[in-house]
Amino acid sequence: MNEDKQILADAFKFHGHICWASASGVRAGLVALRELGTKRAGASGDLHCILEIGENHGAQCFADGVQFSTGCTLGKCNIEKAGWGKLAFTLIDKKKQKAVRVSYKNGKHHKMVAESSFMRKRGQGIPPTQIPEEEAWEMTDIIWKTPEKEVLSISQVTPYAWEEFGEILGLVPCDQCGELVSKVYLRLVGEKHMCIPCSGYER
Repeated sequence: MNEDKQILADAFKFHGHICWASASGVRAGLVALRELGTKRAGASGDLHCILEIGENHGAQCFADGVQFSTGCTLGKCNIEKAGWGKLAFTLIDKKKQKAVRVSYKNGKHHKMVAESSFMRKRGQGIPPTQIPEEEAWEMTDIIWKTPEKEVLSISQVTPYAWEEFGEILGLVPCDQCGELVSKVYLRLVGEKHMCIPCSGYER
């Protein structure tokens, strides 16, 4: 198994099941790294990703593929969602101040995915983890083996001015529940500093 295919297999373990959207996200993430001439983010100061996905649809799987391949993760606070419901993202190299946008293309490969035995079973309500692995890989290979230009739209690398606000450090206990909370999320209620759930505020 070559290095990229191993990354794909590891991404599926991270995601929890094999699927075409995660595979698309991994492939797109690797392409974005290549275009920017950079490596997977090891720290939050390296890269930032703006995902164009929305809520409650298959793009969540795409997002996991992008997160795993680029190293931009929720925990490092270097990924955000635009909420547009698209299988696309912009990857920003913060140090070099440049960015590239990659999006998933519609085409005959997507029709083949939709008509695969895996997707027919998904349409019947069968969970992905209950579909034979060989059927899942057969579907994934459609995405993986189709020529790049047919699967992905890749923008020109463009300048991207990035303003860094720095990391906010410091955890303090909520005066109400006692749980530690980042100090910027404390809310003042009377004379008490409370976490958002205890304060009654929405944000």
